[in-house]
Amino acid sequence: MQRIKVGKKSELPEGSSRVVEAAGKQIAVFNVKGKFFAIGNVCSHQGGPLAEGFLSGECITCPWHAWEYDLKTGQCQTMPGSGVPTYKIVLQGEDVFVEL
Repeated sequence: MQRIKVGKKSELPEGSSRVVEAAGKQIAVFNVKGKFFAIGNVCSHQGGPLAEGFLSGECITCPWHAWEYDLKTGQCQTMPGSGVPTYKIVLQGEDVFVEL
């Protein structure tokens, strides 16, 4: 499996997000109260940038048309059956990685 370094924990403060690119994919990484999540950055509706969305608990709302996604599962709460991929986060000391 391939690991992509997102950065240090301190570089991704609580309530923030960051986009990393790997294998032609954009991956949005979120810090929710010290817990990290990674999902596909492209909204399944019309391709909005999820990392720029509105974070509420473990849910992200797309900034373009307000589709909501569960950060744990990638499932769309607005349109059941729709969703985005999720990726495993690996913490190694202070470093945050996404595993593909």
